[in-house]
Amino acid sequence: MKTDWSAAPEPGEAGRGMSFRLLGILDVENTPCARESILYGSLGSVVAGLGHFLFASRVRRSCDAGVGGFIVVTLGCWFHCRYNYAKQRIQERIAREGIKNKILYESTHLNPERKQANSSHQHN
Repeated sequence: MKTDWSAAPEPGEAGRGMSFRLLGILDVENTPCARESILYGSLGSVVAGLGHFLFASRVRRSCDAGVGGFIVVTLGCWFHCRYNYAKQRIQERIAREGIKNKILYESTHLNPERKQANSSHQHN
């Protein structure tokens, strides 16, 4: 009997057999922001439902408030997180291109920093 003591793959890593799908559509484990949005949405559902029940003592309307709270909080968290995720990806791409250009043009006659240094020495 052989035991595999290697660490389990991180969420989002390939090689995982089954992943959790919500309603068969949304892969919660591998989709950025999905897990957090669902968790915050369920918390918002409980808060909205219980808050409405404590205020009005009407069960059906409280359930409606809970569903509405889930939808509003989930979508709010989803769009906020996805916006920040997209902004971060753009910043990473710009930084990656800058590093690539720095490595590519370093110590060549095409280096923009070298051209700036040469032009400032000529003006003095």
